[in-house]
Amino acid sequence: MFTHVMIGSNDLERARGFYDATFAALGGKPGEMDARGRLIYAHEGGRLMITKPIDGKPATVANGGTIGIAAASHDHVLARHQAGTAHGGTAIESPPAERPNGSFVAYLRDPDGNKLTARSQPTK
Repeated sequence: MFTHVMIGSNDLERARGFYDATFAALGGKPGEMDARGRLIYAHEGGRLMITKPIDGKPATVANGGTIGIAAASHDHVLARHQAGTAHGGTAIESPPAERPNGSFVAYLRDPDGNKLTARSQPTK
């Protein structure tokens, strides 16, 4: 359904450290900066893009917004969560846990405050 998700950052190098670490924990590749100065993470046709806002104003957090990242396993979710907190992210909500449907989830805020979750497929 989606081709990409774009979020704002006030410090792209700080964001790169966080996202490179969290995507590596999921088996992904480091981000690449495009000619327009956007940091891009691509996987299986989808893209997460991080940019400074084009209107020149500071990036802000989407109140009520959450970006969900697919993880291959419970261990990948935990590795991403640990990498994120080690690289400027903040653990939020409940600790990483299995949900009633058998999926395993963990929530973080990136260094700019964007809310993210990693989720494995249900095991049940």
